[in-house]
Amino acid sequence: MGKVGAGGRSPARLGALLAGAGLLVLCAPGACGGAPRCPEPPSGPAPRWAPAPAPAPAPAAAPGAAPRRGPLPLPLPLPLLGRPLFAVAPGDRALPLARAPGSRAAAEVAPRSGRRRRREAAPGKAGGGGRAGRSPRGAPRDGARPEPGTPERDPDRATRFRMEELRLTSTTFALTGDSAHNQAMVHWSGHNSSVILILTKLYDYNLGSITESSLWRSTDYGTTYEKLNDKVGLKTILSYLYVCPTNKRKIMLLTDPEIESSLLISSDEGATYQKYRLNFYIQSLLFHPKQEDWILAYSQDQKLYSSAEFGRRWQLIQEGVVPNRFYWSIMGSNKEPDLVHLEARTVDGHSQYLTCRMQNCTEANRNKPFPGYIDPDSLIVQDDYVFVQLTSGGRPHYYVSYRRNAFAQMKLPKYALPKDMHVISTDENQVFAAVQEWNQNDTYNLYISDTRGVYFTLALENVQSSRGPEGNIMIDLYEVAGIKGMFLANKKIDNQVKTFITYNKGRDWRLLQAPDTDLRGDPVHCLLPYCSLHLHLKVSENPYTSGIIASRDTAPSIIVASGNIGSELSDSDISMFVSSDAGNTWRQIFEEEHSVLYLDQGGVLVAMKHTSLPIRHLWLSFDEGRSWSKYSFTSIPLFVDGVLGEPGEETLIMTVFGHFSHRSEWQLVKVDYKSIFDRRCAEEDYRPWQLHSQGEACIMGAKRIYKKRKSERKCMQGKYAGAMESEPCVCTEADFDCDYGYERHSNGQCLPAFWFNPSSLSKDCSLGQSYLNSTGYRKVVSNNCTDGVREQYTAKPQKCPGKAPRGLRIVTADGKLTAEQGHNVTLMVQLEEGDVQRTLIQVDFGDGIAVSYVNLSSMEDGIKHVYHNVGIFRVTVQVDNSLGSDSAVLYLHVTCPLEHVHLSLPFVTTKNKEVNATAVLWPSQVGTLTYVWWYGNNTEPLITLEGSISFKFTSEGMNTITVQVSAGNAILQDTKTIAVYEEFRSLRLSFSPNLDDYNPDIPEWRRDISRVIKKSLVEATGVPGQHILVAVLPGLPTAAELFVLPYQDPTGENKRSAEDLEQISELLIHKLNQNSVHFELKPGVQILVHTAHLTAAPLVDLTPTHSGSAMLMLLSVVFVGLAVFVIYKFKRKIPGINVYAQMQNEKEREMVSRVIHPESRAHIPQTELRRPDQLIDEKVESQLIEVPNSNFESNGVFGSCSVFSRIPTEH
Repeated sequence: MGKVGAGGRSPARLGALLAGAGLLVLCAPGACGGAPRCPEPPSGPAPRWAPAPAPAPAPAAAPGAAPRRGPLPLPLPLPLLGRPLFAVAPGDRALPLARAPGSRAAAEVAPRSGRRRRREAAPGKAGGGGRAGRSPRGAPRDGARPEPGTPERDPDRATRFRMEELRLTSTTFALTGDSAHNQAMVHWSGHNSSVILILTKLYDYNLGSITESSLWRSTDYGTTYEKLNDKVGLKTILSYLYVCPTNKRKIMLLTDPEIESSLLISSDEGATYQKYRLNFYIQSLLFHPKQEDWILAYSQDQKLYSSAEFGRRWQLIQEGVVPNRFYWSIMGSNKEPDLVHLEARTVDGHSQYLTCRMQNCTEANRNKPFPGYIDPDSLIVQDDYVFVQLTSGGRPHYYVSYRRNAFAQMKLPKYALPKDMHVISTDENQVFAAVQEWNQNDTYNLYISDTRGVYFTLALENVQSSRGPEGNIMIDLYEVAGIKGMFLANKKIDNQVKTFITYNKGRDWRLLQAPDTDLRGDPVHCLLPYCSLHLHLKVSENPYTSGIIASRDTAPSIIVASGNIGSELSDSDISMFVSSDAGNTWRQIFEEEHSVLYLDQGGVLVAMKHTSLPIRHLWLSFDEGRSWSKYSFTSIPLFVDGVLGEPGEETLIMTVFGHFSHRSEWQLVKVDYKSIFDRRCAEEDYRPWQLHSQGEACIMGAKRIYKKRKSERKCMQGKYAGAMESEPCVCTEADFDCDYGYERHSNGQCLPAFWFNPSSLSKDCSLGQSYLNSTGYRKVVSNNCTDGVREQYTAKPQKCPGKAPRGLRIVTADGKLTAEQGHNVTLMVQLEEGDVQRTLIQVDFGDGIAVSYVNLSSMEDGIKHVYHNVGIFRVTVQVDNSLGSDSAVLYLHVTCPLEHVHLSLPFVTTKNKEVNATAVLWPSQVGTLTYVWWYGNNTEPLITLEGSISFKFTSEGMNTITVQVSAGNAILQDTKTIAVYEEFRSLRLSFSPNLDDYNPDIPEWRRDISRVIKKSLVEATGVPGQHILVAVLPGLPTAAELFVLPYQDPTGENKRSAEDLEQISELLIHKLNQNSVHFELKPGVQILVHTAHLTAAPLVDLTPTHSGSAMLMLLSVVFVGLAVFVIYKFKRKIPGINVYAQMQNEKEREMVSRVIHPESRAHIPQTELRRPDQLIDEKVESQLIEVPNSNFESNGVFGSCSVFSRIPTEH
């Protein structure tokens, strides 16, 4: 997992974290760039899962930010200056606001919820310019007349601007003596506290360090300030200001480590301080979310310390901790609040997930919840969920633990094949994730999970993403505050980015309806779906980039955002829009970008223009943006650097930070809005408002009615009352999404995807028990509907059917194929189907020892065994119940792992013909190799130093070949099955070109498509499936080989003759030429199957990347295509059909099979014949094995090898 970008974090969670604090950091462009620990807002999404460059030292966590999600990047030195931004922060976080030498800079505290992106003002727009006779741009000035020919306006729909200048109550204070300081951190406790703390600093660009600092304190809401340098030490240089998130009276100051490493602690809101020396250098802090004195400190030398006394004493927890990968145990039901989750590196560079108590983290008391190693920088602990990533076979695999239970692999649709993942949100017992799939570059698909975070279904495709200046990924997704299940997303369609909205957690999406009129009341001609409103949803690590979107929990109907009207989202012609009915309708409020602050629970909106010029005015709206009044907040124009709003429920006091000139001191303008209200609101000042989506009142299964202040009432609301009432709705189909493995078709039904087998849900079932049989639907999480179709759509308990044993496997507990001599090895017996309670299990360890068990339940913890000799042991397991039996074999080694091995073998061959089997390795150069071959029912292997062998099969039937390859300390195996017949037919197939668009060119996909093609052939021709075998070939364009087989029943009777095969072949060609064979790949995607050119032999498929010998085979086919027919036994020829027969003294060209993605499979004796229709369904697996240092003496072919550990995750 790499570092997380600003755009991918849960918008609501990010906004809550930023707005839940009272600390503002002001940094000049570049002033923080060299400081290793300048506090910043936690940027970006929940942690992204992908490899990332080695991170720079992370800055200090936002004071008290809990839980911290991802790194806190430093602000960037961009030349955007003097643009006003707002910050509302009731607690403990810091954000940058600064000026550069000789200029001013501006920054913004993130809105209460979501992401925002800002852009430099377009030329001609700065300073209120742009259009004569209008102020702000587009708003008529007093006395201005409409231009000739202007369409008739609707005055009731236009945004009204009152140009009479009103005055706000304000005071100004200068931080005298700090004119050279270019960084500042501001803390405002709020919540009935009048104390404000400001730390200003001079950051030297040349030295890359802080050279001066001043500490200021106000006790009258910012009217006056006292300088406290003498109380902390006149020579002390302070670098950071921290605030306890659970007790705002507790303050912590960190000194500059270039001078000394100390902490100054205050318990009286910064009035007095005590200094404590440190023997390490703090890089970041993490406060406990509930215990005010508990802190984790991360040092510059990657050590993690804990304190239970608010920094007065520290204790080492762990060395080698990965930056920003340490967490408090914050699960609601957790009984161990002092438990720490962390990711630590081992001596050999691997990463492990560890947990331990903060005051007792010895080696004996550390736990490893996830067995084995994880990918570096990948641990995420968020709410009830823990996520890790593990890469195996070149593919990332993601694991989740819900409520600290055992880890389970996260299940995306089979062919999502993710190459990057971000956890967007874990709110309301559900995981919202953004996944970049194998065929995506600049977009992500949104997926939503079940409660455990295991099974994911698609919510929205192709959501726009971009890469931030620090390399982080930003996802264009915004969660609207105050209304659960409501999201905005920018989706890319045909290279156009459009904004969509959902009210039910992604179950349904629609475009935004553009306003009916513009700012002046002129009609807007914008017809869906060709034209709509598009919004900027990104938030950037860099506080000086463009865009804004804001919503508040206390004002659930109001959304303010920047965007444009048209066919797609644009970075030009950006205007400001507001919705006062939760996104159903929108109004244009400004034609230039403004920053907007919510006052009095959203009862008042404050807008300040983005400009690099000094300003003295702002705009207020008391009616949700319908009309605006102009107010002055200072008598002298101010270059605005930033704005901090009073934390708390009412937010009626605001401090504006800025400068009167390029080199003046910091000016702090305190603005008190209380004077603009006549009185406090009474009950009669409110009206009811019902939340709805285009008239539909049932949102997430409930009707909710809120209180809104009447627009004509100018009273102060005070405390937020929330919804007046909520009433559950009757469940309808709209309250249910498709379950895992199902896709919604054009008729609205959820049907199984082509790769999903619904019956697989009962495979873990025992006779007499029951399981939940999915209806194809699942209720949207947090949906509160009742009755209606709930019973019809809810999964039904169903009795487990009695089944014979099937899919038996025996593996080691750690998934390896090795065991160390003299040490316990734990063997696990796994059964896909069968009655586990009434099954007899016999296990032979291959060393003369065997055991028996009466049922699988007694083996849940595995079977422990110690091997006293080095060698290869054939471990066999036999399972029997009253309905049948199954067996499996494990060949256990002591040696080393590799990346990949593929066994190349024909699907079908003729009897008594020599067959070549080749082991193809990835990577191809791995040093000295040893090959161990098992074929037929032989109990002794054939060991070679060459990667291929030749052999013959003297009887018809199905035969299994297993190859195990040893290279250094790695062993891999692959197993294939080959069908042997006296004769058969083959035909090359091709497909309509649109199939190539969905072909990821991996073995699993080819296997599933082969099964679908075979089903289509059987349905179109009526030919029994036992006669047909389809193998899709690798590469593009997509092609396949069709085999017509002489199937006979188990008694050996009713065998088909050559004439019968020819008749079947003629029928198949006839149907293919009539375009009668087709299948639906996904809803709306039809694939046509037809015959291809004539081939003399099936094409060679050695590896996923075609080898030289494969290409020679392809060329040979072309030249011998006609000549090959003379060697066939039968004179009658069918165009397009290849005939294969047993011929004495004739050398036929051998067909080599396509390479199937290797998956381990138990050895199948030759006597146990399989039907041809089972070939493609076989699961052939590859295992990566860990082998301890030893010398393998068996057969004299193995040398010593070093330890290399990986956990196989693909079975």
